[in-house]
Order: sequence, then C-alpha cells, then structure tokens
Amino acid sequence: MRVVLQRVSRASVTVHDEVVGAIDGGLLLLAAFRLGDTADDLAWMATKVTGLRIFRDADDKMNETLFDVGGSVLLVSQFTLYGDARKGRRPSFIESAPPAQAEALYEQFAQALRDTGVPVATGTFGAMMQVELVNDGPVTLILDRGERERP
Repeated sequence: MRVVLQRVSRASVTVHDEVVGAIDGGLLLLAAFRLGDTADDLAWMATKVTGLRIFRDADDKMNETLFDVGGSVLLVSQFTLYGDARKGRRPSFIESAPPAQAEALYEQFAQALRDTGVPVATGTFGAMMQVELVNDGPVTLILDRGERERP
C-alpha cells in the first residue's frame, strides 16, 4: 500500500463536472493498493496518517495531528502510484492490485479512516477525476507500507 499525503487548506475531486468530494482543511490522500495488501495494512496506514504530527501549533512548529486541528481527509484512489517506469517508455503496473481487489481495499481503507473518528470524503473509484488542492506548507509525504517489514 502506498499513500501520497498532502496537507491542504482545501481540496476537492470532480467527476463529470460534479464535485463528488471536498474538504476545507486536513489531508488529501492519494492511495494505491497492491497484491497482498491486507486489513492489517489498511488499519496501520489509517492510524499512521491520522496520528502524524504535521500540522502547525501555536509556535508554528509541526506538532499537531489531524485530530488536534479538527481536520478531514479527502481520499482518492490512484493506481498509478505503483507505476514502474524504469524500463522503456510505458509504465508497468504489475504491482497494482487488480481493479476489483483494489476497489474493495479502497472502500475498506476509507472505513478504517472513518473508524478513527476523522471525517472522510472520497473520490469515485476507477473514474477519471479532476483533483484540486491548495497544498498547505507545502507538506507532502510518501508513505509505503511495503517498505516496512511485514509481520
């Protein structure tokens, strides 16, 4: 599982000229899933994302969590995060979970985030989406569950 996390002052996702998800402040998560991702991976990532101390406190230090600032999450699926462009000119996506499995993982991840108590808006899985954001900072992190030893 791979997530590109961006701290935002606002973000939205549009499908066919209709806004399907939007937040004022919090985190935009672009998420990709691969073969072998499990419910434990999803729970780990949800806890990691919501617990990161990446929001500014009264002293302008990154010391607050999503909970501390009352932020929300906008979750968008992006299978291209597993694109491998090391060879040739066309990226390979063989590490990406197949669409049916990835959609189930995406829905489960959205629920795992909601289970933490954070408000969650989502894009539309598999749709062509336009994502707009105002990156706050900018703060952007890449989190990869695959780089951590699995139990």
